[in-house]
Amino acid sequence: MEHIPDIDYDIPLPASAKEAMPELTAREELDMRARTVKLIADLNGQPIEVSEEHQGQARELAEQIVHNKTEPNLAQYPNETIAYLAGMVAQYDSMVVRELADLKVYVVNKLLADTDHPDGKVRLGAIKALGEVDGVDAFKKRTEVTHKTQPIEEVEQELLETLSKLKNRMVIDVKAKVVEDAPNT
Repeated sequence: MEHIPDIDYDIPLPASAKEAMPELTAREELDMRARTVKLIADLNGQPIEVSEEHQGQARELAEQIVHNKTEPNLAQYPNETIAYLAGMVAQYDSMVVRELADLKVYVVNKLLADTDHPDGKVRLGAIKALGEVDGVDAFKKRTEVTHKTQPIEEVEQELLETLSKLKNRMVIDVKAKVVEDAPNT
């Protein structure tokens, strides 16, 4: 039994593979190329061996990207350079994340130390800043909205009852009293 896929005849095929590919950022292209290089090496059973020359090319390319802020042409570099560059970028990302986490811990520890400061203004400022730390959220204002769906008849009935109650509140019992004008003295 043959399996023939449904073919849409009214959809044109792209002229080239490049035209079919979506636009990628330099980071996305580097990740895609590095995964492809790794997959091909794994399928062939050959490890990726990066020489000093490839490492140098990857470092130069990284500096060029950082300083010139230009989109590099990654197609001109060998697979080993791409693999090494992808490893450098991944290591840099994890170092930045680790450093930011360490920095957050440092700031929180300093704020905690300032909660014992003899000056009340410093203590209050530290406590307020700690309350705003992500995860503590002591001063976050939250609003809850509940939507209740009712038939129009029920809504009309509730409105009539509310209006009736308001109408009864507005009635003021008064007694008429005649006030005579005081003579001008």
